Amino acid sequence: MPITPWQAGQRITAGRMNLITPVWSSWTPDWETSTGAGTPSLGNATVDCEYCQTGDLVVARFEITFGSSTSFGGGGTTDNWRFGLPVTAAATVNAIGHFGLDTSATTRVYARARLATTSLFELDISTGRVDGAGVTNNGLVDALSPETWGSGDGIRGTLQYRAA
Repeated sequence: MPITPWQAGQRITAGRMNLITPVWSSWTPDWETSTGAGTPSLGNATVDCEYCQTGDLVVARFEITFGSSTSFGGGGTTDNWRFGLPVTAAATVNAIGHFGLDTSATTRVYARARLATTSLFELDISTGRVDGAGVTNNGLVDALSPETWGSGDGIRGTLQYRAA
């Protein structure tokens, strides 16, 4: 829910304080691909995403753990994943958050979230694996990057950006 800006001369009341206090809301992000081919689906994934908005500032927490019926799409490394934002952004920017990509109990890499459009973000792999082993596929996250995804793997991170 957008927060109404404070206006000069307004009195402080309980009702007004409720209007300017951010409230966290759940959301389930859309999951798409850059080409529209090989579309993934959450299936029985655990989705725990929430956001709040204060004025034009949106802050979000994103956590998805993939399940046994999650489909990762079939586009390969040329069909990058995109996730929907809870609130439309004011503009596309290259850095709106940081994510951990857990593709097994021992494999974790970090990614930078960037806006592909004002309603979708992508994850750009920005580190090697924490155990020092090489990453199979670098670049934007997809069905095969950083490695092949499976049940129990997850994506966790935070977003912060300006709303439209």
